[in-house]
Amino acid sequence: MPACLRVAALLLVALFALPAGAQDYPTRTVKFIVPFGAGGPADVYARVLAKYLSQETKESFIVENRPGGGSLIGTEVAAKSAPDGYTLLLISNTQTTNESLFTHKRYALMRDFVPVATVNYSDLLLVVHPSVKAKTVGELIAYAKAHPGQLNFASSGPGTPYHMAGELFNAMAGIKVVHVPHKASGDARRSVMSGNVQMMFDAITTMLPQAKAGKVRALATTGAKRSTLTPDLPTVGETVPGYEATIWLGVVAPKGTPKKVVAFLNQAINKVIQKPEVKALWLKQGAIPLVKTPEEFDAYLRKDIEKWAHVIKVAGVKVQ
Repeated sequence: MPACLRVAALLLVALFALPAGAQDYPTRTVKFIVPFGAGGPADVYARVLAKYLSQETKESFIVENRPGGGSLIGTEVAAKSAPDGYTLLLISNTQTTNESLFTHKRYALMRDFVPVATVNYSDLLLVVHPSVKAKTVGELIAYAKAHPGQLNFASSGPGTPYHMAGELFNAMAGIKVVHVPHKASGDARRSVMSGNVQMMFDAITTMLPQAKAGKVRALATTGAKRSTLTPDLPTVGETVPGYEATIWLGVVAPKGTPKKVVAFLNQAINKVIQKPEVKALWLKQGAIPLVKTPEEFDAYLRKDIEKWAHVIKVAGVKVQ
């Protein structure tokens, strides 16, 4: 066979192999492990992905919540799962923070997982219980300095964005607000709304409705600029220059997951998060779709691990 015909034949084989490879997956139910409690951003957006991916692939995508240990429990379960594309993990900057915060955990993010796709990011909202007299970030800092150790802030566990936002606030404002970890963000939210804990940095997507209902008082958002959802509310950085803390979400799979499956999932997830109805809904909630290739997500994760390692070191953050 002439060389030109051999090349043409190989190209045809490669061309027709791509759809066949895609059709091989998925052929049964795919599980999203969410290592956080029900009702938080990771859970809410995982369910959006599951709904649309089920429609796109004609196979079921389901969500399984495995909260606890600041996401360590669910993340370890996912790390030990078969690398076949049928168990995925929804992560946030909790996982990149935990790389430095928990040195003896039984998995390593970049060793035991492969990046699949980013999902979205959003600002946090600094809120206090209505019984707290502070009406501004400046007043809150002044009160904390006058009453060291008497204010508490809630989070969904060590290493979560809510925890690290509070520790960063402590370090940059020169105050000491005591961290009170909870098993899930819903538990932390209820603690603040009931007044058992005085304040919290929470996802704007889930806490803003509570602030509008008067169950908590919103003092500021945590992004680099004011949120379009709350244009009259200042950022923390307007009082504490340089302060910025957000929450992002992404999907990873156990190490060894076939590359063609990772590529298929990346394209499918990117398609979902760019759907007009999904983008419109998320923007109303304050969440911005985040589109990256697996390679770009890999670099993003490594940079975020370095960022939070520095914050942990400078702030002297430790967990018992």
